[in-house]
Amino acid sequence: MYQTDTIRQKLKLFMVILIPILITQLSLYAMNFFDTVMSGNAGTGDLAGVAIGSSLWVPIFTGINGILLALSPIVAQLTGGGKDKQVPETVRQGIYLSVALALLVSLCGYFLLDPVLNRMELEPEVRHVAKYYLIAIGTGIIPLFLFNIVRCFIDALGQTRVSMFIILISLPLNILFNYMFIFGRLGMPALGGIGAGVASSLTYWLTSVIAFLIILKVRPFKQYKILKVWSIPSVHAWWEQLRIGIPTGFAIFFETSIFSAVTLFMSVYSTETIAAHQAAINFASFLYMIPLSIAMTLTIAVGYEVGGNRINEAKTYSYLGLGAGISVSFLAGFILYVLDDTVARLYNDNPEVITLTKQFIFYAIFFQFADAVGAPLQGALRGYKDVNITLIMAFISYWVIGLPSGWVLANYTGFGPFGYWIGIIIGLSAGAITLYGRLLSLQKSLSRKAIHNT
Repeated sequence: MYQTDTIRQKLKLFMVILIPILITQLSLYAMNFFDTVMSGNAGTGDLAGVAIGSSLWVPIFTGINGILLALSPIVAQLTGGGKDKQVPETVRQGIYLSVALALLVSLCGYFLLDPVLNRMELEPEVRHVAKYYLIAIGTGIIPLFLFNIVRCFIDALGQTRVSMFIILISLPLNILFNYMFIFGRLGMPALGGIGAGVASSLTYWLTSVIAFLIILKVRPFKQYKILKVWSIPSVHAWWEQLRIGIPTGFAIFFETSIFSAVTLFMSVYSTETIAAHQAAINFASFLYMIPLSIAMTLTIAVGYEVGGNRINEAKTYSYLGLGAGISVSFLAGFILYVLDDTVARLYNDNPEVITLTKQFIFYAIFFQFADAVGAPLQGALRGYKDVNITLIMAFISYWVIGLPSGWVLANYTGFGPFGYWIGIIIGLSAGAITLYGRLLSLQKSLSRKAIHNT
């Protein structure tokens, strides 16, 4: 990161940071995309099992990863304020925290996995695939969280191309592992959807090893000596990260878990309906990586400017990102509308699943518009370290407004399973509106303080 003076310079720097993050996020989600597509080609039961497993895993992973994402604005503000000497210890404590969180999630999964799955009305094949898909992924949870904390450090320094490099290496390996373990190729057993979990775990281990080698051997990361000097874990240092990370993580959890809750509610419908819902949500979530990448870029850029007390510059970046998100939403909506049949056939060849998937995709066109506004707003607010009110807004928008309205529409109108998607649209729209109001209020408050101080 570096200071800029004009809109053109800011836009150039914004794109320099954004494009590698976007490629990284698309590649990361491509792993889940190929897990789903390749599992669907193994069988409808495998696709539905991976859908249920993912619906339980994704909100937990994204929520915990949201806690770890707090490292990005912390490091960005430290570097923006010229406090580089504080960065190494901050990252070390983040590494300790990521391992502790991974162990906590693994312990909870050990005790809760069977009770949760047993309470769901699943066909035996679907329950079996979901259970062992999650167990397989769980073997890679520690390296996954370690990679994410290291990636936050790398990206906060503006070196987003390095993260892109790591993921671009890992993606083809993940596809190869899927091919081996889902379909039983190259001497491996044919595990169906469970094999997708094995492939993901192996990929997590590889990305973690590569990331640690880079920060140990490559400039500018090695000059921080993250791995050469070790201190003991500090609860106080953890709290500094958790103070920002917990509200961030829960805000992300509330958003992602509404999709998972919808999938779980759909367990009362047919296997074909579950599979179609998962196919549509999987592709729509793939497109969501674009506004999410804009949000991550805004966290870094806004955090850097706020750290240097450059309030107007932070504001400019906020609106650059918001404008980019809105522009991209029209492109994503066009893709979903034109390619609905092509997308549906990627996941399954069952005619009923294809028809249902196309119907779900129609609703996805509308909720991705709200996502394209809400995600950049969340990213900008994280850059300001404004996370507590965002958490409350997320909970109300998604769980008080969105999910209940979806349940009512699904159960008391003729929309059926599509009612849940209408509820998602309502919740995401409410979230985007309230987040925009919060950003305006925060920027006005900071501007008044800046004028007062001068």
